[in-house]
Amino acid sequence: MEERNTTLSARSAVLSALLGSHPPRLPARHLVRIGALFGIAEGTVRVALSRMLAAGDLLQFDGQYTLSRRLVERQARQDESRDPHPKPWDGTWEVAVVTAERRAPAERAAFRHAMLTLRLAELREGTWMRPANLARAWPEIVTAQCTLIDGRPHGDPTPLLWDLDGWASEARRLERSLGRAEGLAEGFLVSAAVLRHLLADPLLPPELLPAGWPGAELRAVYDDFDRRYREVLRHHLDG
Repeated sequence: MEERNTTLSARSAVLSALLGSHPPRLPARHLVRIGALFGIAEGTVRVALSRMLAAGDLLQFDGQYTLSRRLVERQARQDESRDPHPKPWDGTWEVAVVTAERRAPAERAAFRHAMLTLRLAELREGTWMRPANLARAWPEIVTAQCTLIDGRPHGDPTPLLWDLDGWASEARRLERSLGRAEGLAEGFLVSAAVLRHLLADPLLPPELLPAGWPGAELRAVYDDFDRRYREVLRHHLDG
């Protein structure tokens, strides 16, 4: 019998299921069956679905639930984390210095979220930076509040910006967990944990990574695990 983890909320189960599905669309009966893996009652899942619809997290079409635009963008970032395509790095760093004044707490929180989504790290309050090896546009929330600078720091600021040893250690632990995962419930939880961890990968140029960086290995192991797991999960949901 599969071990049940009742600490997983119905909302988390629904979001993880949809974020891991391509396209991100599932019928209510499938979401109910996923909830049941963790001992979540059908009524609890359906209440969560209603609340998520009301909050704008989900949309409903033809009896199926899909992610809102905001969460589709999150899935796109998750997919990029699984299969990143950085551009060649010439040693330049992106620096964003906050020059806006008197920002409300909500604005500060939204700005911080945007910067982390862009994989920048804060060197000190109001100064964010990263190597210029990712191709993406600056959103208005950044350009409206920052002065943007391209430069080359004296020395390598990477150790001040990211805990690379910590990320690598957790990546290796998750890789071992993928190899040991048994049953649909445990596989579901480990899969979600890996995807969250990959979102936190700063995607640095190889020149700045420590020897033995486990990012590529974790992605390869996870891709193999995910192919097998999705097939088993599909049979379970359709059964």
